[in-house]
Amino acid sequence: MTITSGPAALLKHTDRLFIGGDWVKPSSADRIQVIDSTTEEIFLEVAEAKAEDMARAVAAAREAFDNGPWPRMTHAERAAYMRRIAEGLLARGNDIGQIWPRETGALQSIAQAAGQDGFDIFTYYAGLADTFAWVRPMKPTFGEAGFLMREPVGVVGAIVPWNSPMRLIGYKVAPALIAGCTVVLKASPEAPAEAYMFAEVAQAAGLPPGVVNVVTADRDVSELLVRDPRVDKITFTGSTAAGRRIGSICGERVARCTLELGGKSAAVILNDIDIAKTATHLTRQECLLTGQSCSSLTRVIVPEQRHDEMVEALAEEFRRVRVGDPFDPDTQLGPLVSARQRERVEYYLAKGREEGAVVAAGGGRPGHLPRGYYVEPTVFGGVDNSSTIAQEEIFGPVLTVIPAADEDHAVELANDTIYGLNASVFTDDLERAVDVAGRLRSGTVGHNAFRTDFGIAFGGFKQSGVGREGGTEGLMPFLEAKTLILKGTSANLP
Repeated sequence: MTITSGPAALLKHTDRLFIGGDWVKPSSADRIQVIDSTTEEIFLEVAEAKAEDMARAVAAAREAFDNGPWPRMTHAERAAYMRRIAEGLLARGNDIGQIWPRETGALQSIAQAAGQDGFDIFTYYAGLADTFAWVRPMKPTFGEAGFLMREPVGVVGAIVPWNSPMRLIGYKVAPALIAGCTVVLKASPEAPAEAYMFAEVAQAAGLPPGVVNVVTADRDVSELLVRDPRVDKITFTGSTAAGRRIGSICGERVARCTLELGGKSAAVILNDIDIAKTATHLTRQECLLTGQSCSSLTRVIVPEQRHDEMVEALAEEFRRVRVGDPFDPDTQLGPLVSARQRERVEYYLAKGREEGAVVAAGGGRPGHLPRGYYVEPTVFGGVDNSSTIAQEEIFGPVLTVIPAADEDHAVELANDTIYGLNASVFTDDLERAVDVAGRLRSGTVGHNAFRTDFGIAFGGFKQSGVGREGGTEGLMPFLEAKTLILKGTSANLP
């Protein structure tokens, strides 16, 4: 069945796939059911792409790159299309605010900002048409004129997760488009609606056929996108386990890849900071997306003499968090995305107790919410940094408080993980903050707050990923560098 009422009615073509500039019938009648995370009921069904559909989408993107007008346009010409996309996304902000909370439990107040995010991202990358050094004159060792040219990498397979789909669609597709690439966008089965909205906006913007193609598929068919030799680059956001698989496949065929993966990020608390204020801030950031964020500060590393004070302050804050319907303006924490994700979080809650950590707040399901994928925000104290809950990504509203003997030990503990995505240093001494930040193996380090900035660059050290997204750093992976050496000094270059 196709849902034709409620938020699902905001989408026009859920029974189709967007391939070659048109909404086409899928090769099978199979559908992906999207479950409302607050009611546990189906609220949307979309077409499920099979192997034949994925091959068709890749063929459309390949044809558009090899023979279509898109890579041969000027950057300014491409930017004009992108600005129309930006305006279209801004106009769909209220629609995203209706659907994203049902898919993943995101608060409506956050979800409604996704349209503005999309506008900002596409506007930023469109602006690089005029400011980025696409061609740089260089002094060659041999020859009379040298140039370093930046050209599109080719066909891009963009695989986005469910936790923040529209924002991550932007940071993958916008730089690819301004570079001159064509794209196959693979949406998550848990949250495909934003990708459908994006396809509608792209079509309305008048993109040439095949420049953007949008399909929703599960893991096996998604792997066909990664394996296809017609795809020049994969850009993926998701778990480290899936990233290892994708990276190995790309390595086999020497395809380019950008991997934005998991995290187990540390908040390093130094001995001069106000514990109560810090606890308030950490609580607010952990409520963001119900803790379903790879950059969340889930390991709170604190001087051992202040451990109990921090645990008590966090527990007090967590007990006050209002858990409930993400459409209620008083709600601070919505549900998790799915029954499977709640089971995963509950596994770690049990594992933490089993390994000797102390539950200071939460630890179960909220009694007043019998339906929906809800879990209580939870604080564990007395956590050993080598324990399961301190080392593995939980992806839910769970904080672990870890005692450190001194500042050097705190840095050692923070770095003792396979991840290196995000971190923060909490101290009123700016020089100490800079010193500790310099010793942390992390792609981003904030000061006295949870801070990330895609406008500069976002990505991780170690097994948190390969490459960066956002800013000009996020454009570079969609470009190939070409050295041009001329005998003459007069040339008409783009």
